Amino acid sequence: MSSLQISLAIIGGLVLAGVVAYNAWITRQSAPRTVRERPVEPAGEPSDRELFGDSGTDPLAERIEPVLDERLPESPALSEPAPPMARPTLGDPVPAGDTPVTLSQVVNAQDKRPGLDALIDAIAPLALESEVSGDALLAAMPGTRRVGSKPFAVEAQCQTTGQWEAPRPGQRYRVLQAGVQLANRAGALNDIEFSEFVVKAQAFADAVGAAPDFPDMRAEVARARELDAFASGHDAQLSFTLRARRAAWSPGYLTQNAARHGFVAGVLPGRMVVPGSQVGKAPILSLTFDPLAAMAEDPEQTALREVSLALEVTHVPRTEQPFPRMREVAVSLAQAMDGVITDDAGQPLSDAAMDQIGADLENLYDALDSRDLSAGSPQARRLFS
Repeated sequence: MSSLQISLAIIGGLVLAGVVAYNAWITRQSAPRTVRERPVEPAGEPSDRELFGDSGTDPLAERIEPVLDERLPESPALSEPAPPMARPTLGDPVPAGDTPVTLSQVVNAQDKRPGLDALIDAIAPLALESEVSGDALLAAMPGTRRVGSKPFAVEAQCQTTGQWEAPRPGQRYRVLQAGVQLANRAGALNDIEFSEFVVKAQAFADAVGAAPDFPDMRAEVARARELDAFASGHDAQLSFTLRARRAAWSPGYLTQNAARHGFVAGVLPGRMVVPGSQVGKAPILSLTFDPLAAMAEDPEQTALREVSLALEVTHVPRTEQPFPRMREVAVSLAQAMDGVITDDAGQPLSDAAMDQIGADLENLYDALDSRDLSAGSPQARRLFS
């Protein structure tokens, strides 16, 4: 064999080895990142051993990501008890002595429905002929608590505290009222819905021996339209999309990183939330991704290329600083997972764009405050539902 043939054979072997190595590298880069991977630590940053002790283990990577007992949203007021606690997902077994996050840390199952409010409800007093028991009131309640697309409610005044409440067994009442919400995201209360309210409230009043005093329909419908116009112009549901630049993410890898920012798993697959600082309040932020990926037999082999970070502006109190927290979380996750922050149209969001969003939200909060519909208040959560 000549020296030329030997040289060509060597070159061919090197090229073949290079192709195999390149394909292996491409395969490695295309594989979704999993919870076993660690991002490269920048120079000067403390190591895992320095942060977490000799074990070098991140406690967040080991603790369970429990499913919260969130209530499916008929109304963001979280007015009814939540469904039973679902089993944990996307997490490892809870280490001994580690207390898992529970429902009471996010949603208070006993959080009662906010009472009727003349600001957003049409209310009809029901004058009783005599004292009536809570059991009798409950027995006379209509089968549905809605009038068209609007919530309907009956309240009784507690003789001990003077507070309005839903009728309770074993109690006795002298004063009642019925009401229907003037507006929600389905629109304003219309003539047909008001008439249905009158029929439903009258039937209840007849059953318990009460005389209703209904407000003027035209005045209430006009008030409903004005309230709906205000709500339509001040409703805000903000969301960012976080997209992978190169390697996709597994659900476990995403969950691990999100947990470092206070996210815990929700009742729906592919949903995580940051609980409010007060029990019974709406979550501050939500993080959602493909539910099929969350329910896959082997989630670690499932690839996610984008997730949505959302803020229900009107449901979260201004004092929680929700947008600054949302912005901080988005930037931190993008850096940790090698992603880019975009709007719904896929356009990258600059710092200037985020500054403008923050300024617009401050104006929105001021407008809501001026109408006694402050973000996160029971009235705002009912109106923007």
